[in-house]
Amino acid sequence: MKLFFIGFMGCGKTTWSRKLAAHLGYEFMDLDHILEEKAGMTIAQYFAVHGQDSFRELESKILKETAYPENAVISTGGGLPCFFDNMEWMNANGKTIYIKLSPKTLADRLDKGKITRPLLHGLHGDELVAFITEKLAERDVFYEQATYIVNGIDLSVEALAEVSLSV
Repeated sequence: MKLFFIGFMGCGKTTWSRKLAAHLGYEFMDLDHILEEKAGMTIAQYFAVHGQDSFRELESKILKETAYPENAVISTGGGLPCFFDNMEWMNANGKTIYIKLSPKTLADRLDKGKITRPLLHGLHGDELVAFITEKLAERDVFYEQATYIVNGIDLSVEALAEVSLSV
């Protein structure tokens, strides 16, 4: 089974997908890392050199052309579900798990790491919360199509395993 973790940047997709993969004995895959390897540069560098449109095209291509093992937990980029037919593709090829958090919680988590996040460059405090609120309003229509929606505040690997293995 393929389990695709989705959600806004900073919600814990990589952390929780890695923990769940270890718990289930599945392979862990991070699409952002695969993209960086194939591009030969960081996502921030790719954004700067090629722009967001080119990045989204490459991201979609990598999603669909990566060879996934039979059982894998895959961490995706925060915007990946919101472009092209990526959300439909993930739902057709596995299960999707949306880690949902409030804009304020996301802003608190992202405030320290925003240097590596191209979309957050120069945003602080209330500006950051407003940006996240606006982006979530745009993205929730895609995120809410997930097979499972979990609250990112009180997650446990056991709860994720129970959710992801249910029919």
